Amino acid sequence: MRFQNNPLFINTVLLGGSPEEKATAAALAGFSQLELWRQDVEAAGGTAQDMARFLQEHKLSLTDYQVLLDFDGAPDGEREEKRQLALEMLDTAVTLGAGTLLTPASTHKACIAEREEEDIRWLAQEAGKRGLRVAFEAMAWSTHINTTAAAWQLVQRVNEPNLGLVVDAFHIFVRNRTIADLHGIPMEKIFLVQLSDLATLPSADRVVDVARHQRLLPGLGNFPLYTLLDYLEAEGYDGPLGLEVFNDKIHQQAPADAAREAMHALKRCCARASIMQPE
Repeated sequence: MRFQNNPLFINTVLLGGSPEEKATAAALAGFSQLELWRQDVEAAGGTAQDMARFLQEHKLSLTDYQVLLDFDGAPDGEREEKRQLALEMLDTAVTLGAGTLLTPASTHKACIAEREEEDIRWLAQEAGKRGLRVAFEAMAWSTHINTTAAAWQLVQRVNEPNLGLVVDAFHIFVRNRTIADLHGIPMEKIFLVQLSDLATLPSADRVVDVARHQRLLPGLGNFPLYTLLDYLEAEGYDGPLGLEVFNDKIHQQAPADAAREAMHALKRCCARASIMQPE
């Protein structure tokens, strides 16, 4: 299988049950990493330290701790609150043993473009003081930075060694963009790659709803995922590769069943590019 040396992860958003049940299911299915949400930590049956011990017992590491929303370019009335939340999440990431905090480009309608670079630099520097990385993600509906290419431009301007990118197949292909957005990005600056799929592209007014409820496991839709995987393989990407799939139906399954189904889809997707190429 291609990418057999890459850490394989699953975002807990796909799985139902308690945080502990999600982690157990992921481990049993063969995942070595989790993307863990702040809501998971809050819903767990103990402290962040307890969750860290639970993950260690199940031989799971964290791809990242997420998600710091609408941080960059926050307007005056919200900026200080966002910075306080950021500091809290960074400290929790340290407690959990997560090496990376994930923040997507702001979707706030009042996002101040002129502040985005300054805010992300501040976040990266605060993360650096704690030995952490920051993974920055362009979402399809982010207010200003809504392509991977635009996110890379900001990362270059900030120029902090612990700042890198999330490459999310959904946010690339749902905008009908291509892997050209990745050209020129060093592989070490891609901190993780998230896969999902869709059968048909939604209308612009439905993108957010589809993203949060109807993504498919990779290989079950028509995204040209093989172009992304072929590119990553050719460029020698060796970082975390996994699934961020918001899907209401799968979420209702028993977590062990959902995790097994997810791992099967991920391995099939990674096995050979020809499996996913159109005839």
